[in-house]
Amino acid sequence: MTDLPVPAGPPVYDTALGASSLHGITLLGHDLAADVMGEVGFGELAYWLATQRRPTPGQTRVFEAVLAALADHGFTPTAMVTRLTYLSAPDSVQGALAAGLLGGGSRFLGVTEDCGQFLHEVLAAVDGPLPGDDAGWDALALRTVRQRREAGLFVPGLGHHVHKEGDPRTPRLMQIAAEEGVFGPHLALFAAIGRVHPQVLGKTLPLNGAGVCGAALADLGLPLELLRGFALLARTAGLIGQLAEELRHPVARDIHLAVDLNNRPVPPDPYLPPLFPTTHEEG
Repeated sequence: MTDLPVPAGPPVYDTALGASSLHGITLLGHDLAADVMGEVGFGELAYWLATQRRPTPGQTRVFEAVLAALADHGFTPTAMVTRLTYLSAPDSVQGALAAGLLGGGSRFLGVTEDCGQFLHEVLAAVDGPLPGDDAGWDALALRTVRQRREAGLFVPGLGHHVHKEGDPRTPRLMQIAAEEGVFGPHLALFAAIGRVHPQVLGKTLPLNGAGVCGAALADLGLPLELLRGFALLARTAGLIGQLAEELRHPVARDIHLAVDLNNRPVPPDPYLPPLFPTTHEEG
């Protein structure tokens, strides 16, 4: 039996993120107290932590516009479950926040990740150079929407249950990205989808804010696998706001009682698995 080498000392775990010593803390190669605190905004720092490259002012502006766009949308399920969890466990602020964040999925917040990854997959599959003008982007978008339609799939980021005539966040974020010189291929393809999809679907749907945020984040070069994480980062601020308002103007108890005091007993509705016989047949 071959003897395994014996480590000369304790194991070492490399990190470029936070590290502490007796007299200081470093973060991303900088002194936290002297170089970061009071010098770097939180949005800039979040981008920097995720990429380990410091963003330009233009990239920071677009990134923070995304965070603002996704922070709070009123009494969404994520907001209500945060308020209700706090009603049930006021001793657990972290539980209330976590409950709201866990609701970030395919219908709320997850579209940011879905759209960014979808656009990236389309771009990665292009054989040759990417389009250089609107006509080229429109042709690519038209093929893409037709393929999704033929496959019976939705186009992520297309449509909104409230902003049926246009999501105000979408043109604004595209404008900011263009102003800062970071309007890249993901946003270009997304904009083209907005122009051409009526030719395939026979109706006009808005490009929603969650989708345009995913396109913008992808153009910023952020990790595609973490796009939902940035949506959750934004929503954390919104949920803290929901809790702060709940403390001063509570509605969670009313929501709870509206359901609890208005329930109506009904006969059981047994679940039957697919193809399960509904009657007993004697042999």
